[in-house]
Amino acid sequence: MTSMRRNSLLVLLLAASMVVSGCSTVSRLNPFNRGGDDGPGETAAEGERISIVAADQKLEVAEALKGADFFLPTPATTTEWPLPGGTAEQSNGQPEAGGSLSVAWKRNFGRGSGGGSFVTAPPVSANGKIFVMDGEASVSAFDAQSGSQVWKVNLRPDSKRDKEAFGGGLAVSDGKLYVSSGYRFVAQLNADTGAVVWRTVTEQPIHAAPTVSGGRLFVVSVDNTLLTFDAATGADGWTYQGLSESARILAASSPAVSGDTVVASFGSGELVALRAANGNDLWNEALSQANRNNALSEIRDIPGRPVIYQGDVFAVSHSGVFAATDLRTGQARWTLPVTGITSPWPAGDVVYVVSKSGEVICAARETGQIYWIRDLGVGRERSSGRGFMGIGFLGGKKKYTTRPIWSSPLLASNRIVLAGTTGELVAINAKTGEVEKTMDLGAPTLIGPIAVNGTIYVVTDEAQLIALR
Repeated sequence: MTSMRRNSLLVLLLAASMVVSGCSTVSRLNPFNRGGDDGPGETAAEGERISIVAADQKLEVAEALKGADFFLPTPATTTEWPLPGGTAEQSNGQPEAGGSLSVAWKRNFGRGSGGGSFVTAPPVSANGKIFVMDGEASVSAFDAQSGSQVWKVNLRPDSKRDKEAFGGGLAVSDGKLYVSSGYRFVAQLNADTGAVVWRTVTEQPIHAAPTVSGGRLFVVSVDNTLLTFDAATGADGWTYQGLSESARILAASSPAVSGDTVVASFGSGELVALRAANGNDLWNEALSQANRNNALSEIRDIPGRPVIYQGDVFAVSHSGVFAATDLRTGQARWTLPVTGITSPWPAGDVVYVVSKSGEVICAARETGQIYWIRDLGVGRERSSGRGFMGIGFLGGKKKYTTRPIWSSPLLASNRIVLAGTTGELVAINAKTGEVEKTMDLGAPTLIGPIAVNGTIYVVTDEAQLIALR
C-alpha cells in the first residue's frame, strides 16, 4: 500500500463523515460495505439541541491582546505518561522535553494503517517503558531510553466476525497495562511482561483509549455508550448510554476524571458529567453550532478528549463549538466557533486548540479572547484526483484540494508541538505563535505527541515510534 493511500485512509478515518455509528460491527460502520446487518440496533430518540454559539460569532484575535504577554507554568520534567492525556484529568501542565528535536531513535512496532487496519492508540509510559499498539491489536513495550523492545503480545482474537476491526488504546496504572480494542474487548496485562491477567468481551467495538482512575476503567464504545469495569477483575460496572447518532467520525474520546466526577464526550456532540461511583447524571451540554450549512457540519462528534483544568472542562466539537464549561455546574463560561477533532491543551493563563482546517489558536483561559492564531494549512494544501478524501467516495476524476490535518497539541518547553498528515512535525513558539522548527517524520500521523523524561515520543501512521530529544 502506497504512502498516498495510507494518508488518504487516515484522513477518511479521522476527518470525514462515515456513517451508522450505532452498528455492532466495523464492517457495518464502513460506507463501502455491501453486506447485510448481523443484528438489530437500537436508536434512541434525538434530544433537542440548543446552540451555544451565536451565528455571527467570529474567530479573530482580540485587539487588546495582540502582542500581550501571559503566564505559562515553568516547564517541569514528567517521569510518566500513564494515560492518553498524561493524567486522569487529561491535562499535564507544561513538560520539559524535546530539546533541539533531534531523532534519538526510531522503532517499528507492527502493522501500520491500510487494508482495514489503522493505528489510532496514543502511546503511554510508566516505569521506564513506552507502550504502543499497532493496527491489529499487537501491543509492544519499549525501553524509553534506548528504544529496545522489552516484550510484544498479539491480542487479536481468532474471530471471523471482526476481520477488519481497528481502534482502541492503552492506559497504565499500578504496574498494569489496560487495553481497549475495536476487536470488542478490554484487557489487563502485566506491564513488565505482557502477560494477560484478564480479558472481558464487549458488545461493541471500542475506538477509544481507556481512562483508569479510582479502581475503575472508563471507556466509550462506538455506539455512544460509556462503559465501566472493575480495574482489578474486569467485571462489568455501570454504563451510560448517550444519544444515538446517524453519522459520526470513526474515532472516539477518552473520558476525563476529577475526583468523583467523570466527564465523557460522544458522537452526538454531548458533553456529559457523571458521578464516577455510580453513573448518576450531573449535567449534560450539547456542543452544537447554530448555522450548520453543510453535510459535514451536521456531524456533531467530539472525538478529542475533554480536558479538566482548574475547575473547567475544555472540549471542541466537529460541529463548530470550542467551549469552556464549569465542571461543577455544567454552565458554559465561554465559547468560540472552532471546528475540531482533537484535544485542547490548557496551561496557565491560556488554552491551545487546533482546528480541523489547521489553525492553531491560543485563547485566554478565563475569557476565551484570542491572543494569536497560526494557520498551518497555508502553503501545505495538496490536490487529489481520486475523489472525496482521496479514495473516490464520490467518484469521478475531478481534482480536489485538501488541507493537512493536525494532531492534538503538546505544550513542552515553551513550544507547541504537533504532527500532521503531511508527515511533518511542527514546533511553534507558545507565546507568539511563530513557527520555530519543522521536521519530516517520514509518515503521516494524527496521534498527539507525549513527553517523558525530556523526550518527546511520536507514533506515526506506519506504526513507527520515534523518540525526539
